[in-house]
Amino acid sequence: MASATLPLQALLALFMVQAAGAAEPVPLPQARPEAGVHTDKPIDTPLPQPATTNEPPSIDAINPDRFGAKPADQAYGAFQRGLYKTAYDLALPRAQNGDPAAQTLLAEILSRGLGVQQNAAEAAKWYALAAEQGVPESQFQYALMLLDGRYVKKDEKGAYALMQAAAEAGNPLAQFNFAQLLVQQDPGDAGISKAVPYYERAAATGLADAQYAMAQIYANGVGGKQRDDAQARRLLTQAARQNYDTAQIDLGAWMIEGRGGARDLKSGFGWMKQAAEGGNVAARNRLAKLYMNGIGADPDLILAGAWYIVARRAGLIDPDMDNFLQGLSDDQTKQALQRANRLP
Repeated sequence: MASATLPLQALLALFMVQAAGAAEPVPLPQARPEAGVHTDKPIDTPLPQPATTNEPPSIDAINPDRFGAKPADQAYGAFQRGLYKTAYDLALPRAQNGDPAAQTLLAEILSRGLGVQQNAAEAAKWYALAAEQGVPESQFQYALMLLDGRYVKKDEKGAYALMQAAAEAGNPLAQFNFAQLLVQQDPGDAGISKAVPYYERAAATGLADAQYAMAQIYANGVGGKQRDDAQARRLLTQAARQNYDTAQIDLGAWMIEGRGGARDLKSGFGWMKQAAEGGNVAARNRLAKLYMNGIGADPDLILAGAWYIVARRAGLIDPDMDNFLQGLSDDQTKQALQRANRLP
């Protein structure tokens, strides 16, 4: 299945326009000039991560409305119970007879390889047919395929129209990605202003990607929004609670510095630790620094060394932390290595 990722290179201008006197955005890791080597060097333009539909299906996550007005029908019922091959067999004749709900269901099954061999090209055919009949989920998925151009002929104009239609119909992922397209097509504050209503609608549904994007917009005072650190922090909190690691890093840093609300070293440390334990390399390096300096937790040179070791193993290089590690005694280094080997 096509990924729900839109190119973000053109979005570098999204947060470059900052309000006069605005504080620097929370720093995120940036690649060093050497290939494959990274450092925790601050950058000025953190970007919202793209929305994705690569999560495995579950009963709770599947919205029956995407398959038609009767979620109790046999094909959807089989899909809901995990009987994917049965669902495929039941949906196929209906799809062949032009039922858009069944066409969408077939496309979902084929694109993910659920109970049948994965076949993205065949899924594209069914998505296209359902999209023609106005099914927002199929419009969104087929728009992604048109942008990608692997299984269908690339058609950016057609993708734009379908993404907009799905967004206007209320699909949160389409709203977020259509906002991304708007900024890509019109970099700068004008494009951001056009995108904001779609980011806002997606954020209101609880989409973490959009919540993070709106947090950045409020943090920088762009897109027709006044800078509002308190609102930005609320949005970061909402995204962080959904395990959105970039939001967790930013929220942790904001709490530690007291931006957008009260200073809370302990909670800031907790969010940074959660992102680090989830595998975010930048968070692991920052957590090491918090342990080293005793910010939000008691100083612990062994844990500081251990968290930096796991970050460094992943390719992140921080000269300050390298110096710290070299300053540890042989026994402390040995303990740090042993702890690093037990960290997630």
